[in-house]
Amino acid sequence: MLEKISRREEADLFVAWVAISLAFAIIQIAPNTILGPVEPIEPLVALQYLVIAFVTVGIAFCLHEMAHKFTAMKFGYWAEFRKDNMMLLVAIALAALVSVVFAAPGATLISSSNRFGKTITKEEYGIISAAGPIVNLLLCIPFVVIFLFFGGLHAVLSGDILAKIGLAGFQINAMIAAFNMLPVSVLDGKKVLAWNVGIFVILIVAAFGALVVSFYPSIL
Repeated sequence: MLEKISRREEADLFVAWVAISLAFAIIQIAPNTILGPVEPIEPLVALQYLVIAFVTVGIAFCLHEMAHKFTAMKFGYWAEFRKDNMMLLVAIALAALVSVVFAAPGATLISSSNRFGKTITKEEYGIISAAGPIVNLLLCIPFVVIFLFFGGLHAVLSGDILAKIGLAGFQINAMIAAFNMLPVSVLDGKKVLAWNVGIFVILIVAAFGALVVSFYPSIL
């Protein structure tokens, strides 16, 4: 399966992964933005934020894009992720200036027809688009298990890194799923809605429900 990822795609995924991870780490290291009062932070704590971001964002982002890719390939279409350098810069700038992560580092490009000359249908496009957010919602489950197994919110407040990884992974996967299910522009939600209203409603409710719970972990 991995042999179907080209060298260029590997490079684009890596650059996007690094940029989005830095954006998430920045809002933890400087929650008041770089324009506001910056609280002193120990280098080891900053490094911990970076490690947590790289691990959780790497899993959430890469598996989201690969879900699109391999679902499209299952239907017989060419598909590869391409980074968007401008959006990567915007993501980092917004994180630093307003403490918001705009996670649109690029997109998985999909051919409009397969090797047999068959044009992609609205249903296929909808299924391919839904695959990414569905993977993120499924990934919320093991991260919640990690969060709870290693002590939950009390452990996070006490500084336990595994509990922090669990909570951060839950939050980031929920954020990516919710953001991508918005029915606007080129986001997944617009294509899912055009294909099946019922599935769109289920996924967007699940995504925003998970997002709310992820930021109020005491519910768990």
